[in-house]
Amino acid sequence: MDRARIIAETAARISMEVDAAAIMVSGELNFEGIETGGIPVYYISMRPKSIIDHLVATGKDGKNPLKELSDQISQQAAGNADHLQQAAAIEYVLGEQKGGIIVGVIETRGSSSIIVHNLDENPIVKAVKECQERIKPEVMSAIMKISFDIALTGREGQKIGTAFIIGDSEEVLKRSHQIILNPYAGHDEIYRNVLDKRNWESIKEFAQLDGVFVVDESGIIHAAGRYLDVDGKNVDIEKGLGGRHVSAAAISRDTVAIAVTISESGGVLRIYKDAKEIICMECMRPAIRYI
Repeated sequence: MDRARIIAETAARISMEVDAAAIMVSGELNFEGIETGGIPVYYISMRPKSIIDHLVATGKDGKNPLKELSDQISQQAAGNADHLQQAAAIEYVLGEQKGGIIVGVIETRGSSSIIVHNLDENPIVKAVKECQERIKPEVMSAIMKISFDIALTGREGQKIGTAFIIGDSEEVLKRSHQIILNPYAGHDEIYRNVLDKRNWESIKEFAQLDGVFVVDESGIIHAAGRYLDVDGKNVDIEKGLGGRHVSAAAISRDTVAIAVTISESGGVLRIYKDAKEIICMECMRPAIRYI
């Protein structure tokens, strides 16, 4: 029996023994013909590169090659766990997984890892649940799906960045002004509801505008192209982030709104609550379900 088959069967057996909600695979491992007890298998985006790709014998420079190999394996294991954790969290926020145990199989050049991850203890999932104490879960899920689409595909081939300020909309509107005519002014709620997928294309179109979206707790968009009139002093955010992130963090300090930002340069999604960055995740393609 080949190595890949043994790994796949082992992962399937572990999944059934721990009553896993899903198996998530990064790599080309084939589960065809392997009994999984009805547990679905998802294929997730592979890591950009293996952490140990560059390993070579280092005796010439005085380093201990076995020590370096051990360190690199430890780093790869930690990196694989982080990769699975983020991929599982993405499936949660996109509504594909509700919780439970996820068994991950991650393949890199020359090595494989089987990881058992409790989605209920995932820090990103916990942070999303904190946001859902202020915003309806379905609204948070819709905004996240739109944000991922913007981060991954941009608009007409161009990368774009934007921000959604969700909740406490009356206070947010008081602390902001239009920098262009509001494209949502005067329209019926049916055309301004983020829960209606028919409105998502227009949202992505307006995401190209300068400014932010203002969305209420029920998912109704009140404005786009809005400029936040907030004081960014004493807001502690990552160095190098621009005004959009500063103002998003500041408005989450001055109101009880949740701010979701998408970076134009790197496709990174951040969420601010009470002036703190509670989520920072690199957007990756959603998993593809196999079984």
